[in-house]
Amino acid sequence: NNSPALGEFSSDDIYLSYTAWQATLPVVRNSYVWEKDIYNGQPNNDWNNLYTQIYYANIVLEGIRDITVTNDNLAKYNIVNSSALFYRAHACYHLLETYSKPYNAATAASDLGIPLRLSSNLNEKIVRASVQASYDRVIRDLQDALHTLPAAIPFSNLNRPSKPVGYALLARVYLSMQDYRQAGLYADSSLQLYHELTDFNTLDADATLPFAGLVNEVMYQSTEAYYNIVFYPVDTTLYGLYEENDIRREIFFRNNAATGLKEFKGSYSTSVYLFSGFATDELYLIRAECSARNGNVTAALNDLNALLEKRSKAGAFVPVTATTPAEALDKILLERRKELVFRGLRWSDLRRLNLQSASAISLTRVLDGKTATLPPNDLRYTFPIP
Repeated sequence: NNSPALGEFSSDDIYLSYTAWQATLPVVRNSYVWEKDIYNGQPNNDWNNLYTQIYYANIVLEGIRDITVTNDNLAKYNIVNSSALFYRAHACYHLLETYSKPYNAATAASDLGIPLRLSSNLNEKIVRASVQASYDRVIRDLQDALHTLPAAIPFSNLNRPSKPVGYALLARVYLSMQDYRQAGLYADSSLQLYHELTDFNTLDADATLPFAGLVNEVMYQSTEAYYNIVFYPVDTTLYGLYEENDIRREIFFRNNAATGLKEFKGSYSTSVYLFSGFATDELYLIRAECSARNGNVTAALNDLNALLEKRSKAGAFVPVTATTPAEALDKILLERRKELVFRGLRWSDLRRLNLQSASAISLTRVLDGKTATLPPNDLRYTFPIP
């Protein structure tokens, strides 16, 4: 249940001083300033870990073919089969968001995607599939899995998938593809099965890790692998987006007295690693964004305000208003930026939003007087395969 962290280091959520940048791992240093060669000849855990997950899933999918299905074992068989399909799709999706070009319907059939390993035979020679074929495979695996994934979330084993989580991943996949009709439908399907939100006023804002205990928004636990960045400093521009009555200012961040910087402490993970799983807040935001993009301002604002009411200090909530779909969309994208910080999603958002000039931005780092820039749609939005 690990996902890549390379996009986190390259996004505009994180801030490193020159001293901190010098002290971190080479792959982090290089990703932070968007070097073309980020590995310096070393292996990369993000790539290796995802293909390990795919290998395990393939072994399971092949192994259960030898099992005779009976009335007694059918339920267990279905859960094992659908879970393996989900895990394979989840890993392939993360590979696509890290090592292939952003999905563009006009070029997806010819753009290079990922090597699609559908067999545990390590000697099988394969080539990179197209971006379109790679996404089609992810969608097919998830749709096949949804037939038999359990409807109930296994709260005592949140590293196991369920129907709400399968729908959530499909919503995330279609969002990356900018298919906002399908993304909204799958987000709605997930929320129809589970829609709880946590009132942040019930949390201890002074706690080192306010979410150390499970919150009822979490449907599936996953973490960004290998790199402990829970307390990395955040960009001051990002922190400045949170208004005084936004309780996330205290829940998500803490002061570092030594550096004077704000540090992120708001991971939904139960460990020291960053949460990259699935929670209902993301689904509310996906459904809201898709409603706005499809012209339904009322539905978009209903979802946005349902979330923000749980994020405002008690008695201070003021509903967000908008008169046009474009105005609603701008406000939803701003809240998506603030709510889903350090969740492994910002890099994917930058990749898709940069495809539209109205939402494209350039990223800039300044270290030791030297400036590095990442313009929209740069090739460095696709990490090199190690």
